[in-house]
Amino acid sequence: MLTLYYARQTCALASHIALETAGAHYEAVRIDFGKEEQRSAEYLRINPKGRVPALVTERGILTETPAILQFIAQIHPQARLAPLDDAFELARMNAFNSYLCSTVHVAHAHRRRGYRWADDPAALEAMKKKVPQTMGDCFALIEREYFVGPWVLGVNYSVSDMYLFTLADWLEGDGVDPTRFPKVHAHRERMRADPAVQRVMAAQTA
Repeated sequence: MLTLYYARQTCALASHIALETAGAHYEAVRIDFGKEEQRSAEYLRINPKGRVPALVTERGILTETPAILQFIAQIHPQARLAPLDDAFELARMNAFNSYLCSTVHVAHAHRRRGYRWADDPAALEAMKKKVPQTMGDCFALIEREYFVGPWVLGVNYSVSDMYLFTLADWLEGDGVDPTRFPKVHAHRERMRADPAVQRVMAAQTA
């Protein structure tokens, strides 16, 4: 059985949705950031980075959302959550997921976790003020250049949709009006209507 370590309102939501959608046999374990459980000795033995998600498998522990998403898709090929038989499309999926991980998520993190990059209070405040612009710019690029529709890769649903949904759900909190991006906004509403997404959202907010 797989064990997913997650926290509320984090990127771990994407991996949780992927497991549920794939019909995986898994357990979801919540890490309470409010109690700083991610920094406990017990959790640091699982993920020394002190972050989520972490996925415990029979062969070891995986971290980083793009890697976990592809792993889930590959061990559940019947769910068809990635273009595993098309090298170019798989690379395109990973390129999109990598952009979300390395650029969009980092832009979001400047609002609440600027301490990762600076200590000066003025610098931290400047980073916070920049977030609406940087997040808006990221999603404008996705809307214009990278979202094919109706799903991220076109007609085929994939783990990229779960990842995009997760980060798009942060827009309001980051001071960005999601209706500025009609395709991404419509995608978010379709995702919210998905039964697997609804089950995971209910479980994470219980």
